[in-house]
Parts: sequence; C-alpha cells; structure tokens
Amino acid sequence: MYDFAYQKPGSLADAVKVLSGDPDAKALAGGQTFIPVLKQRLNKPSTVVDLSKLGLSGITVSGDKIVIGAMTRHAEIASNADIKAKIPGLAHQASLIGDEAVRHRGTMGGSLANNDPAACYPSALLALGGTVKTDRRTIAADDFFQGMFTTALEQGEIITSVELPVPQKSAYEKFRNPASRYAIVGVFVAKFASGVRLAITGAGQGGVFRHTAMEKALSANFSPDAIGGIVTSSDDLNSDIHASSEYRAHLIGVISKRAVAKAA
Repeated sequence: MYDFAYQKPGSLADAVKVLSGDPDAKALAGGQTFIPVLKQRLNKPSTVVDLSKLGLSGITVSGDKIVIGAMTRHAEIASNADIKAKIPGLAHQASLIGDEAVRHRGTMGGSLANNDPAACYPSALLALGGTVKTDRRTIAADDFFQGMFTTALEQGEIITSVELPVPQKSAYEKFRNPASRYAIVGVFVAKFASGVRLAITGAGQGGVFRHTAMEKALSANFSPDAIGGIVTSSDDLNSDIHASSEYRAHLIGVISKRAVAKAA
C-alpha cells in the first residue's frame, strides 16, 4: 500500500467535511473492494475516512417501504425477517454475495457507491425503483447509475440509507463466476401493481441496466413464457475470459426466465 492518513470521524458532518475538502480523500465502508485496491496500489488516497462510527446501519419498515442504512452488512440483509417476508428477492440476493467473510463485512452503501458492473445490489435498487438518500439529497435509482463505476454522487457526498418500495413479487437469479462469485449475469425482477421492472447486472458494458422489452412483456403476462421469444442484442454487452458477449446475451434470456419463475 501507499502511505495515507486515516480518520474515523464520529459524525456525518465531520466525515463530509474531510471528504469534501480533499478530492484525494476516499471513504471506507466495508472495504471489500477498496482494501484490495489499496493493496494492489491501484489507488493512492491522501486520507482514508472510515465510516463505521457514523451510525448508518439498520433496517426499518416504513409503511410500504423498507429503509436500509448504508453501512448495513450483507449478512444482516440476508437474514432480516422483514426483508425475507416483504422483498425475498433481496434477501436471497444478499445471501449470494461473495463468501461468508465478505457478507459479514461488505455493506449495501459501499456496493452501490462503487457501482461495480458485476455487483449484485445495483440490480435490486434499479428493479425495485428505490431511492438513494445521501447527506444532502435523495436520488432515484434511474438517475443514480451513470456508467461503469460511475454514479450521480458528488465529491464528498455520502450515502446514508436506501429506501426500497415493497413489490408484490420479487426474485433474483445469477450465473456467477465460481471463484469470485461476482455475477456474469444477474437478473432482479420485481412486480408491482403498476407493472414490472427487470434489471440486469454483470452483462452490460455500461454497468447495470433495465431490460425494457422484457418489462413490457411481463407487465402484460407475468410468466417465463412471456419472455421466451425475446432476443437480447450482444452489441453493448461485456466480452471477457469468463463469457463472450453472445453468451451473456443468451444467459440474460435463461436467467431472466428463472427469476420470473421463482418470483411467480
């Protein structure tokens, strides 16, 4: 690692002050991506700002929404009774992230802020039509993700919580890399009274995205058969040593049908 200063502020205001005043300062949430990046000398922060003392964890039910603190661990989300009952797709998704050690350290807010193109949570936030709350504003899911490793967050802005509406049905399925457990293709589907939202992670060159053709078909008929004939173009999909863009296009159809079948 490179040398850097380390701070663990006790208040959100203090954390924001440090991060806003220094463009080279970086926030540390669960550290499951950031610490390996530091070890590989791929980032040289001036100061690492540890967010663990800000009181940003916890899960609450507020009417027809679930509010999850940004520092809530994957393991807490996977085991929470309210999430299992109201958004089972999210609980299942959290249970598939990494291994047990990762799930007890990684956080929802850290994953969303990093916006890794193969991360799981971005598909949940986008499919559920949730909102990201920060120290200064609320950002809709459709506006939050702006490309690979890029979000709408500004310099020094900290995610404080995530608000997710409770759907009628939900499910998550992923075809994962057997070593890293990252999604080669992951699909989150959510059915609401107003229609269906379906988001895909792991496949797009620009990161997570909604599959509008499938959403339209599923809103009319929520069954795997409704999307059986939909062909996904491979033009804007990732191609790497794990899977070609054509294979990912094929997997999107297969994994989407599995997710719908599980939800239905």
